[in-house]
Amino acid sequence: MRGRRTKNITENIDWLLISIYAVMVLLGWLNIYAANYTDEAGTIFDFSQNYGKQLMWIGTSAALAIVVMLLDVRFYETFAYVFYGIFVALLVAVLLIGTEIKGSQSWIVIGGISIQPAEFAKYGTALALAKYLSSISVKMEHFKTRFMSAAILLVPAALILLQPDAGSTLVYASFIFVLYREGLSGKVLVVGVAAAVLFILTLFVEREMWNIETLDLTISGEYILMGAIFILVGLVLLLFRKNASSLWRPLVLLAVVAVGYVASVNYIFNEIFEDRHRNRIYELLGIISDPSGTGYNQHQSKIAIGSGGFWGKGYLEGTQTKFNFVPEQSTDFIFCTVGEEWGFVGTSIIIVLFLGLFIRIIWIAERQRSTFARVYAYSVVCIFFFHFAINVGMTIGLAPVIGIPLPFFSYGGSSLWSFTILLFTLIKLDAERRNVLR
Repeated sequence: MRGRRTKNITENIDWLLISIYAVMVLLGWLNIYAANYTDEAGTIFDFSQNYGKQLMWIGTSAALAIVVMLLDVRFYETFAYVFYGIFVALLVAVLLIGTEIKGSQSWIVIGGISIQPAEFAKYGTALALAKYLSSISVKMEHFKTRFMSAAILLVPAALILLQPDAGSTLVYASFIFVLYREGLSGKVLVVGVAAAVLFILTLFVEREMWNIETLDLTISGEYILMGAIFILVGLVLLLFRKNASSLWRPLVLLAVVAVGYVASVNYIFNEIFEDRHRNRIYELLGIISDPSGTGYNQHQSKIAIGSGGFWGKGYLEGTQTKFNFVPEQSTDFIFCTVGEEWGFVGTSIIIVLFLGLFIRIIWIAERQRSTFARVYAYSVVCIFFFHFAINVGMTIGLAPVIGIPLPFFSYGGSSLWSFTILLFTLIKLDAERRNVLR
């Protein structure tokens, strides 16, 4: 992307997007205060508490936003791969020298400040993917393009999975919609959805569901499921393919993929996921029920949101919140604070704000003149939407508890910084769109 310096840095800034950001950050801060409030609590400016610390993160985020806006717009495309390389290196470093907090070795502690590289890796990935797809020779119909795009996404995702941080890893699945916008076949989306469904189905199948005692043969339920799918797809190919003699190639490929898929599901689910991750998924699917153990957080969250009713109990009046019934309420479960104290009305307002954010970013994406800016914009909206959907879903029992923050609401410096940089880089690119040569 080529551009020239504008005469007035504030001339083409999207103030509506900045306003939505400011309102969300302010509401997030107020709800963090509510989540930590007790009768003995000090003022909202007590910097020894999470809400006071969050105010400092907000101040530094504002400074970062200003820096992002002051930098030349060409900086982001020029150094896209550099950012990506730095954040990938940090992900490797965190596996070697990182500090384990709450079961995941995801943090680097510097001078008493904990930094989570996985949050910033999303930004580097968005820049790198935009840089690659905006190259002149790149065409989505080429296998090399699809392979390189997948590699850009899978490298940081794999490193984050090793921490293990399942929530941040799953965010990278949202980038498939960016690739779809840039010309990826819809068949890939269908395959992705089918793979997710099959993953869930394997969890319902007993590992030793069929035992033929006379032959002393035990067959894993997952492989029975795989065989059934293999036969079904083979029949479909046979029905719709004119030359039946050439079926052997797709059938062999299907067999290899099926075996590899089942093996990878078994390995990831049983070897990489910890017991808490597996139990949370089982709890969501109804395979197990443990409201006083694995399902405690989600169970208490639903109680808190339900108790808010239509209008809510009032600000700082949430009993579930005040008496700490919901763990991690200022981070992963901040949405249940909104539900209890602001009720259905408050949660609806938050959802509308997020929908407004998504729609505005998509609108901005479609008016860009450069491929780099458009791809980056879609990457931003996919990241935000995934965080929003999963976080809200897990507080109301529609998604597993995987520890993923609600953008601009959850407590935490790393997440607020990364979300701020993501958004304001987009605002900067959009402000310079008229100076881009078509």
